[in-house]
Amino acid sequence: MSCDKGCVCYRHCYNEWGVLEMLRSVLAASLFSVGLGAALPASAATFRWANDGDANSMDPYTRNETFLLSFAQNIYDPLVRRNRELKVEPALAMSWEQPDPLTWRFHLRPDVKFHGGEAFTADDVVFSYQRATGPGSQINSNFSTVKEVKRVDDLTVDFITKAPNPILLQELTQWGIMSKAWCEAHNATQPADLTKVKEENFATRNANGTGPFILGTREPDRRTTLRNNPAWWDKPEHNLTEVTFNVISSANTRVAALLSGDVDMIYTVPPQDMDRIGHTQGLKLAVGPELRTIFFGFDQSRPELLKSDVKGKNPFQDIRVRQAFNMAVDAKAIQSRVMRNQSHPTGLMYGPGVNGYTEASDVRHKYDPDAAKKLLAEAGYPNGFGVTLDCPNDRYINDEAICQAVTNMLARIGMKITLNAQTRLQYFAQISNPGYNTSFYMLGWTPTTYDALNSFFNLAGTRNGVRGVFNDGGWSNKEFDDTLDQMAVETDAARRQQQIERASKIIHDEAAFIPLHQQTVVWAYRSNVELQQMADNWFPLRYVTVK
Repeated sequence: MSCDKGCVCYRHCYNEWGVLEMLRSVLAASLFSVGLGAALPASAATFRWANDGDANSMDPYTRNETFLLSFAQNIYDPLVRRNRELKVEPALAMSWEQPDPLTWRFHLRPDVKFHGGEAFTADDVVFSYQRATGPGSQINSNFSTVKEVKRVDDLTVDFITKAPNPILLQELTQWGIMSKAWCEAHNATQPADLTKVKEENFATRNANGTGPFILGTREPDRRTTLRNNPAWWDKPEHNLTEVTFNVISSANTRVAALLSGDVDMIYTVPPQDMDRIGHTQGLKLAVGPELRTIFFGFDQSRPELLKSDVKGKNPFQDIRVRQAFNMAVDAKAIQSRVMRNQSHPTGLMYGPGVNGYTEASDVRHKYDPDAAKKLLAEAGYPNGFGVTLDCPNDRYINDEAICQAVTNMLARIGMKITLNAQTRLQYFAQISNPGYNTSFYMLGWTPTTYDALNSFFNLAGTRNGVRGVFNDGGWSNKEFDDTLDQMAVETDAARRQQQIERASKIIHDEAAFIPLHQQTVVWAYRSNVELQQMADNWFPLRYVTVK
């Protein structure tokens, strides 16, 4: 294996970078001690937390997934970010304006340094745009309306859009800026393709951002440490000197670690353990609605399903089969029995808190197993058929248990479902772009712009390389696509709302997916910890203090 800087193997490069980072850490600590960095609040502390799955990569462009993007933004700053109230505020861009309807001009923050010491300039923004829209990136949909990004001078960049885009700022909030010089020096100018499980590059296990925390040690699927960045451009609201993130896949073990004091916070809390945690002295629960919608999708693009006993045709291309599946899933039973009432059943691909949502349009297909059986028989499957349900077991709250419940519900209408539950790394590598190797799958989605268009565009638009990248079943509808095109540039709020509702009705009438619920965000932490729970389930460490 070859790599940069004359090292004979990747591991040697990794070790060499670790030595350099250690030296930089010593220098940063020295600067901090003489007051040349951003001072932490009094009573600086360490913080230990755990989740059931890992971020999978330190590269912020490799997967459009909430946990990965959230973790990465502790290291990589965006041009604009969201505050405690989820409002857009300046970050690496100090201000912006629109000289004309198709141009957004961003004025960049001066004197910002990457963790490696490189100066942040407009060249890094242009490079990051090219990297984020190039091969291997899964965040390219954020730039679907962007025609080009141009350097004006060292601290000014222009975003030129193809058409007016009323939500461009919201689309940029989760885009961390990377160092052009660092990526080029380490042969990481393109993201590694995580759909190929063994593929990685230097940015997979290493990081160099401008953010509040610097990557320390990285042990995939086990442990990752971060340390405070004393030279951060912003004033810290946290008091953390070091953060240790642990992957604890077992729910019982994760809860036990919190109860014993081995960790200060757990990010994913099993609903069945909420009562015990809530009644334990010294522990707290943070509970709130989440913007993420959990749903099931069907492969509707292939003439024959990959994972089914039906040969020569695709049952999911028949609307009656899709309707039958929708009518067989009892979302209220899942809410009460699996989720312990910590969910909001839905008939939409987006939920409350997302622009465009109305209760009137949030209508599920009626739960009716008998009618579902009749529809299957009419479609030519009186005894059902066999198909595999792909499901993660460490990504969403009770994901495998939900899939098992759905498997049992579909069995009542004669379906023979084989449940294939896997870790998130294996799961997303299988069902996602470019292979889409699935016939029936579970997925969850938080619209990063808090607007319905984001869900429609990514999950249901006809796949074209940018639109529909996460439309893993390949559903396609021209009327729906035309409505999206109108919605993307419509600036009149009333007309745009009508377009959102029309798009939702098309999905519902076509039974294109099985929307299930919005899960509740539940975090548990020790009483000496203060943090900010976000409705998008992001966990910004910059808001954490430990007393």
